[in-house]
Amino acid sequence: MEIVSDIVIVGAGISGLATALALQRLGIKCLVLESADVLRAAGITITVWTNAWRALDALGLGDSLRQQHGQLVGICCSSLVTGDLTSNVSLTSKGKYGDHEVRCVKRKFLLEALAKELPSDTIRYSSKVVSIEESGSLKLVCLADGSTLKAKVLVGCDGVNSVVAKWLGFKKPALSGRSAIRGFAYYEKGHGFEPKFQLTMGNGVRYAIVPCDDNAVYWFLTWFPSAQENRKLLEADQLKLKQFVLSKLGKVPEQISVLIGDTGVEEIVCSPIGYRPPLEVLFGNISKDNVCVAGDACHPMTPELGQGGSLALEDGIILARCLANAFLNNSISQRRLGCENDYNHRDRIKSALNNYANKRRWRASELIFTGYMVGWIQESDWFGVRFLRENFLSAYLSGLSLKKADFDPRQLVLEL
Repeated sequence: MEIVSDIVIVGAGISGLATALALQRLGIKCLVLESADVLRAAGITITVWTNAWRALDALGLGDSLRQQHGQLVGICCSSLVTGDLTSNVSLTSKGKYGDHEVRCVKRKFLLEALAKELPSDTIRYSSKVVSIEESGSLKLVCLADGSTLKAKVLVGCDGVNSVVAKWLGFKKPALSGRSAIRGFAYYEKGHGFEPKFQLTMGNGVRYAIVPCDDNAVYWFLTWFPSAQENRKLLEADQLKLKQFVLSKLGKVPEQISVLIGDTGVEEIVCSPIGYRPPLEVLFGNISKDNVCVAGDACHPMTPELGQGGSLALEDGIILARCLANAFLNNSISQRRLGCENDYNHRDRIKSALNNYANKRRWRASELIFTGYMVGWIQESDWFGVRFLRENFLSAYLSGLSLKKADFDPRQLVLEL
């Protein structure tokens, strides 16, 4: 079976669904291919920063998600070595482009909100892409079930192991040498934590407590594992992961130990931290002809700035606007000329994707580099770095997260 579609998006994650919804808001249909048989809920939560709320508002989803997730009012940084508070930065201050807004959002809620707004025939599940071939000016997308699709535009939003990114020439993401254990606890009668991002660093580890609302709390631990720890983690089940986290934290407030203990084993995940080297993003093929990538397929990054999901939402808005210019302008030209000009349309698509790539290249590479350096400083156990971090750099590093989230809202408006 062969299907022809104007725009095919591979992957129903944050970037794929955001792009599809943005296109739909602009009056352009697309088809989203998802390898799983249901909407993916992998990952526990994401930190949604100011830039992402501007994107969600443009998509018409901001207010409904705000009702389900509490606003964070500050980032409190402490030393795991001394126990002292090293900085307290407000998350409700005013930036260059307006007030800041930060909330911890359940990934499942976000994906469901995006998918719910799409026409029922937009997402095609159980559609795993195995290869991409040329078919004249179109791309032939070959699926595991033997079916094929022809696409005028192919957008890869298929994550860190992206088939589309590989076709464009990107390598697999590099490993940072660090790992993360993440968990999520739910308290029916309330958790009692302040609505703050509570970050603690020292002894080579970095952990945080982040409330999502009055009842749910997200936590994580990142560190540089030794070879012996890596071997243990390969064999560890979720119960052992909880014990490992407590052993890495050492002496912490009882409330933290209880939180980790109360986390259900099904709500704990462990994974290495990868990223795409910023120079590869800066000089690589984010787009080529009528193919491009977005989200983690384009710019996987370390988690210090919390911008992975937020940047993916940015991508969706900006990519949709660029594609809409190409498709809507082509429709106008067809009406004027009374015929279809394939050559001009192909040229418009290529130009639109190049425009998108140029808009994202510098921002993504800057965020990857900044996040990587922040992570290295925050987890370093060298005395000199630790001294600078705890006495001079703590507030500055927290402020970087706000600064990088203060993205020009004019870039995130769904108007042509």
